Order: sequence, then C-alpha cells, then structure tokens
Amino acid sequence: MTVVSAYVYRKGQRVREAPLTEAGLALRPGEFVWIGLHDPDEAELRLLARKFKLHPLAVEDALAAHQLPKVEVYGHELFVVARTAELAGDRIRYGETHVFMGKSYVVSVRHGSARAHTALRAHLEAAPALLSHGPDYVVHGILDFIVDGYMPIVEEIEEAVLTIETRALDAFLARADVRRIFLLRSELLRFRRILGPMEEVASKLEHLNLPGLDADVRPYFRDVADHVRRVAGRVEGLRDVLSSVFEVSTLLEQQRQGIITRKLAAWAAILAVPTAIAGIYGMNFEFMPELHWRLGYPLTLVMIAGICGVLFAAFRRSGWL
Repeated sequence: MTVVSAYVYRKGQRVREAPLTEAGLALRPGEFVWIGLHDPDEAELRLLARKFKLHPLAVEDALAAHQLPKVEVYGHELFVVARTAELAGDRIRYGETHVFMGKSYVVSVRHGSARAHTALRAHLEAAPALLSHGPDYVVHGILDFIVDGYMPIVEEIEEAVLTIETRALDAFLARADVRRIFLLRSELLRFRRILGPMEEVASKLEHLNLPGLDADVRPYFRDVADHVRRVAGRVEGLRDVLSSVFEVSTLLEQQRQGIITRKLAAWAAILAVPTAIAGIYGMNFEFMPELHWRLGYPLTLVMIAGICGVLFAAFRRSGWL
C-alpha cells in the first residue's frame, strides 16, 4: 500500500484517520484532509482524482514523475511540483514531490525520495495555531521540509572540497582527485539548475494571488525562497572554489616541474665540464697538450673539480640547487 498517512484536521488538531473510501474522505465544515502517498499506483491516484476532482493534466504529471519545479493553477486547485535531493557518495540523487491543494485537502505524492514526511507531520501538528491556517500552511511546510534537505548536501560537499584543497597544497593531486573535482562540479551544476525553478516556485507562492492561499500564510513562503537563495549562493561559491583548487593545483604542479627542470639543467651544466674535458682527451691524438707531462693528469682533475665547484656555488646562490 502506498498510502503513507491520511488524517483529517480541524482547527489545527488531528481528529481522525481518513481511509481512502467515500465515508473515510467525507469532511465536515472547517475540516481538511492531508493524504501522503509514496510512489502510488495509478488506481489509488485516480480514486483521489475522482473524489477531489483533480485536474487530469496534474494527475498525469504526478504519475509520470519527470517534472521540473513549477506551480500550476487549475480552477480552484493548486498544483505544485518540487524536487527533493540527497547525497549518495559524490552524486546527488533527485526525487519529486507533487502537491495537490484545494480548499479542504492536501495530497502529497512522493517519488524517489527517501525522506518520509513523518517528522514533518509531527512538527506541523506540534503547532496547531499555525496548522489551523489550513492546507496552504501544509504546502509551506512541505516545501520548507524539502528545501531544508538541501543544506546538508552543500555542507557535506564543502567538507570534501576542503579535504581536496588541503591535499592540493601538500602534494600533487592524484588522477582520482582530479576526476572527483570534475564530478563534484558537474553535480553542483545540475543542482543549480534545480535551485533556480525552486526559487521561482516559492516566489510565486509568496507574491501571486493564487487560489487557496491565505494572505497571512504568503509571507512564510518568503523564508523558503530566502533559504533557496542561500543554498544557491553557497553552491556558486563551491563551484568557484573547485575551479580555484584545480587552478592552484595546476600552478603548483607547474612550479614544482619548473624547480625540477632548473635543478636538472644546473646539474647538466656542471656535468658538462668533465664530460667535455674527458671527451677531448679521449680522442687519442698523439700530440695533445700536457699529454706527456707528469703533472698533467692531477692538474686536469683539479681543474675539473675547481670549475665544477664554481658552477655549483653559482647555481646554489641563484637558487637553482
């Protein structure tokens, strides 16, 4: 059974359970029902569509479950689509929550989200004065609950980025680290594409004169929009940091390669001296300078050592060695 919970509320208090039957869904004046579904089958959703006269296009969207965040108005019915997100390793997995709202009902349909609304329902029921506003406050609570799940994703990725940043300053980034940087950047880019429409959803619910939304509840959606903007700002900052980490790693690697290149060049210059002299005397000509002089051999060695010593001191002084 995909019905997670279904309860009737009056004046912000839960009064009874609401089975999906004609009798169970019969409401008295001043009551509203909140029905929570998780990956429902078509029959269950069609039953609710007949009972609450849900618009067929909205029902089709809820069954298809491949929608971007949006707000749709169908007569006196409000249809809201929000995207949930959770971090699995280095990848962000997305789900959807579709909300049908009318004067006396809220139907929330979750697809692919592991975060149940049990804690949310308990939180809303703990504040009956606010819950007494009706279905529109429940819609705010659902959106606020979804957006609250975004921040832990950003914080966990921030910790991963700080670890990579520290490693980049201490040593060369491994191939796995470089792959992880590009993976996190692509995941944050996809996440940013979700945050933009989510902010538009909250802004519409705050500013537009939509059916079923009490004027006293609209300001609550401003907090949701502000929360989405804060998450979006941190996501942009993280993308910039990841780019900086990669650039810094590249610069440090180039610097280290430059140091190694200078050292190799210095040692090559030093070793060129004995190589050249030995090469000259290794040509085996009969008449060569100092060839038959008794002190020629030790003098040549002293000259090689002296020139090499001078070159070593010069390179050491210039920072090449």
